[in-house]
Amino acid sequence: MAVVVPFETPNHASIERLTALVAPDMARVNSTILARTGSDVTMIPEVANHLISSGGKRLRPMLTLAMAQLCGYSFDGHIKLAAAVEFMHTATLLHDDVVDQSDMRRGKQAARMLWGNEASVLVGDFLLGQAFKMMVEVGSLLALDILSSAAAVIAEGEVMQLGAAKNTATNEDEYLAVIRAKTAELFAAACEVGPVLAGKNKSEIAACRSYGMNLGIAFQLIDDALDYGGKSAKLGKNVGDDFREGKITLPVVLSFRRGSDQERGFWNRTLGQGEIKDGDLETALGLMIKHNAIEDTVGRARHYGAIATDALALVPPSPIKTALEETVAFCISRAY
Repeated sequence: MAVVVPFETPNHASIERLTALVAPDMARVNSTILARTGSDVTMIPEVANHLISSGGKRLRPMLTLAMAQLCGYSFDGHIKLAAAVEFMHTATLLHDDVVDQSDMRRGKQAARMLWGNEASVLVGDFLLGQAFKMMVEVGSLLALDILSSAAAVIAEGEVMQLGAAKNTATNEDEYLAVIRAKTAELFAAACEVGPVLAGKNKSEIAACRSYGMNLGIAFQLIDDALDYGGKSAKLGKNVGDDFREGKITLPVVLSFRRGSDQERGFWNRTLGQGEIKDGDLETALGLMIKHNAIEDTVGRARHYGAIATDALALVPPSPIKTALEETVAFCISRAY
């Protein structure tokens, strides 16, 4: 059971404009992705393509292409960097599903359910290796530094999340630090490498990075809200997975902080000790509604979305700028 919480949907909440504007480049990225998943080891393309072809929006590589376009870049390096960004993302999903023991991903069985945990981890490692090969081929040391640093930060975020798992004492600042590293860092890096390739100045590069970082935070906060207030068919996973996996996300943090001693005892039993009984998910949802935790999580997401939009304020008007602004609205309004 889940409670679908109605939220106001911003106008033009779509990535259709973004998708159309980067479509020619995205076709080249998709060809590169297919070519780079090839291997004589049969299981590697099977596992990789199971996830890569499963209907993800490819938002992160599209952002790389869009930022390159926004900055007037006219060569080919952004194609390989966009493919590298997607491989980094896919690798983290393969690894995440093993760590979280997830059964579903994007509405399909997770790769680990079909090929096992070992294969999922190793194919993720293969994709990371291919990503770094493409970064080197582009020949920009600064772009290589940005993406390789992002890979390290993402891994740190994963370990931080492990440390916070089942820790109901986690506060909002600590949780935001986790999602900055685990999720938003790749958004930031994806948006930063385009202006770097285009030779933009530090302030312009920083603006693009700020857009990506704050969009990434907003994106993850909406995911947190959707896990309790969304629809399974749209999530591509089971509603309540975060609860069953003992994840401490922002709706939980807010509910725990605002709750009574008895309510905090519930969170300590279910998430802290992992003692989940029939009906506990419904109780968790009721507490979140009581304390406005889901709505306030979406409110936080809107706040970071506004910062993302403001980051591009000094950029001259253009169709691609409009598309990037609409992308923020889309990320906040999805599934509602």
